[in-house]
Amino acid sequence: MGRKLINEELNRLSISDFKKSSKVNVIVVLDNIRSLSNIGSVFRTADAFRVEALYLCGITAQPPHREIHKTALSATESVDWLYFKNTEDAVIQLKENDYQILSIEQVDNSILLNDFIPDNEAKYALIFGNEVKGVDDNIIQISDSCIEIPQWGTKHSLNISVSVGIVLWDIVLKLK
Repeated sequence: MGRKLINEELNRLSISDFKKSSKVNVIVVLDNIRSLSNIGSVFRTADAFRVEALYLCGITAQPPHREIHKTALSATESVDWLYFKNTEDAVIQLKENDYQILSIEQVDNSILLNDFIPDNEAKYALIFGNEVKGVDDNIIQISDSCIEIPQWGTKHSLNISVSVGIVLWDIVLKLK
């Protein structure tokens, strides 16, 4: 058995060092997320996997907000983010900047996450949808592909913050 490491032993980056560090060519796009806890969790996960940025769209709340901060644990200070009034504007901008748009959604012809092989030279935008309605149909139609997380239980979906963690872990691991 090992000894639990204390924070100083984890060799974590300072916020200023994080800002200067190289990032994974991934932008996470939140399409109308209503839960402030989910938004905060996504900030924290984006920090953990050193993604390029978060795009907060539609009704998705933005920092500073006490409820976001509770789960983000200061990741709102380390992770770059932008707000877009609607998700389509964010996707259009990303496409213009050569990002591949990948909606995380259950659709016909989706690619199972375990079968998805990212290209190290590509830039990706991962779209995660509303807790009830998922990714908006219009966004699915302008996406390059849809990725689905395989599931085998009785429920047909996962919490958005869980989905973000699974997808980022898988894709970043494959890219590294």
